[in-house]
Amino acid sequence: MNGMQAYLNGAVGAASTPRAVRAGTLRRIADFARPHRVELGALVLVTAVSAALLVGMPLLAGRVVDTIAGRGDAQTVVRLALAIAGLAIAGAALGLVERRLSAGIGEGLIHDLRRAVFEHVQRMPVAFFTRVRTGALVHRLNADVRDAQQAFTSTLSGLVTNVIQLAASLVVMLALSWQVTALALLLLPVFVLPVRRMGRRLAGLQRENAALGAAMTTRMTERFSAPGATLVRLFGRRREEAEEFGAHAARVRDVAVRIAMLSKVFLTSLTLVSLLAQAVVYGVGGYLALTGRLEPGAVVALALLLIRLYTPLTALANTRVDVMGALVSFERVFEVLDLRPMLTEKPDARPVPAGPVSVELDDVRFGYPVAGRISLASLEEVAALDEHGSAEVLHGISFRVEPGELVALVGPSGAGKSTIAALVPRLYDVDGGAVRLNGVDVRDVAFDSLRETVGVVSQDGHMFHDTIRANLLYARPEASETQLWDAIRRARLGRLVRSLPDGLDTVVGEHGYRLSGGERQRMTIARLLLARSRVLILDEATAHLDSESEVAVQEALADALDGRTAIVIAHRLSTVRAADRILVVQDGRIVERGTHHELLTSGGRYAGLHAIQFERAG
Repeated sequence: MNGMQAYLNGAVGAASTPRAVRAGTLRRIADFARPHRVELGALVLVTAVSAALLVGMPLLAGRVVDTIAGRGDAQTVVRLALAIAGLAIAGAALGLVERRLSAGIGEGLIHDLRRAVFEHVQRMPVAFFTRVRTGALVHRLNADVRDAQQAFTSTLSGLVTNVIQLAASLVVMLALSWQVTALALLLLPVFVLPVRRMGRRLAGLQRENAALGAAMTTRMTERFSAPGATLVRLFGRRREEAEEFGAHAARVRDVAVRIAMLSKVFLTSLTLVSLLAQAVVYGVGGYLALTGRLEPGAVVALALLLIRLYTPLTALANTRVDVMGALVSFERVFEVLDLRPMLTEKPDARPVPAGPVSVELDDVRFGYPVAGRISLASLEEVAALDEHGSAEVLHGISFRVEPGELVALVGPSGAGKSTIAALVPRLYDVDGGAVRLNGVDVRDVAFDSLRETVGVVSQDGHMFHDTIRANLLYARPEASETQLWDAIRRARLGRLVRSLPDGLDTVVGEHGYRLSGGERQRMTIARLLLARSRVLILDEATAHLDSESEVAVQEALADALDGRTAIVIAHRLSTVRAADRILVVQDGRIVERGTHHELLTSGGRYAGLHAIQFERAG
């Protein structure tokens, strides 16, 4: 359990330490609220009128008491009672209007925040997703956004209501009896003193609770995925996983209990002070009424108004806690939005020239970016990011693939083959040199044109938890049914899809795990055929497949590669014999290049790899 405890401590990190709100947070919240300013103005107006009505009711109640004490006529009492009922009905109606406006603003704010975060995250480099924990990122998009919205809208309307109630009640109370009002306010400092300390402590607990919630979401996301669940089952770790999750859930529970108790102690103390102040009003006001210096109705009105005075004070004292909680959630959302994407599109970006495409890498040097440039400690759930510089992994890579040519990259694992392939579709930017398509640096190419030009088939054949139709149309949403079936036929999937009960509308499951590895790979090839990419990159597309599946995938690939510029990465040298050129990559450098026959004849590194593989096969 010590490892689990360290994990939890790293997850909350600085989040559990109370700190001041970052400068500019309120301004940025205002920027998101600006599109809703008309609705916000209406909400403030409705809330103000509703608050004013609440102050008027104690005065009418006082008039009723005075009329009864003075033995006035019954009609006056009835009229006053009807007026009180009218104010109550009007207040209820305004409350419904207020709720509608508040809900509209809140849900609109949620929509704007979620869309902003989602769009921003989509612009992040692949390296960002290889570092952060998915559950922590999802938690920001869901729980933190909703917490920020709820506190924002409820706190705003409550703030307006309470300020107006407080001001109006105080003015009326002073007009009725400044002596009684002054005595009742003697306990006011008891309200003010605990607010700052309680607010800071609760804000710190809110941060810790948010960090723990994100960590728990991450753990569930990993363990509930098909690969995660399989790993747990294979190693028989269900009991240990349950115990560790229980420890994590207990930490979340304990923090939540501390928040609940601290809030309750805070509010109970303030309520007690309010009741003591009310006792002062009845005691002093009653004495003044008995001595003829105050009307009985005024005593009742003062007592009721005191509730209207101390209730807003209690709420306003708690508002600081709500505001701090909202600001914590907003900060966690803004923290993601403040991560600057490493890959940006130039204002004057242009498309890849039409026609067959050449690919050129010119003296390319590259090292993976350090964590501080692409990630957040809170999203990785560590106390601090590793800021050590990344070593260069590609050293002066240069080669050219002519239009329609197939070039293969071979070499040991970790040599840099996949890194080279990732630079062509600009999943990363080079540190030195250039990657060009038809002579145009990929950094000068518009993103849409780059995605249309370069297609990739990776070894995992990833698919979304959706239908076959939706997964294939992801590459080209406007494709017709005829084009869809043509791609399926060319990928050698026609018989499979027709045999399924729901055909194209069959759901493939998370990551496509309801399909076999070979079927999943052919689905990704069908998707690529539908996209009509002019440049194809195949990164170990037949790895981990059995012989029968490999033959089917190779047939589909032969159709996909026909007439296209292609870069193929393969460990199995038997799959690249027909390549126009083979480049041998080792330690981030191209150490050999030539055809299969030329490289075998030269007796170099390729010949050695070939001999090792075929000796094993034999």
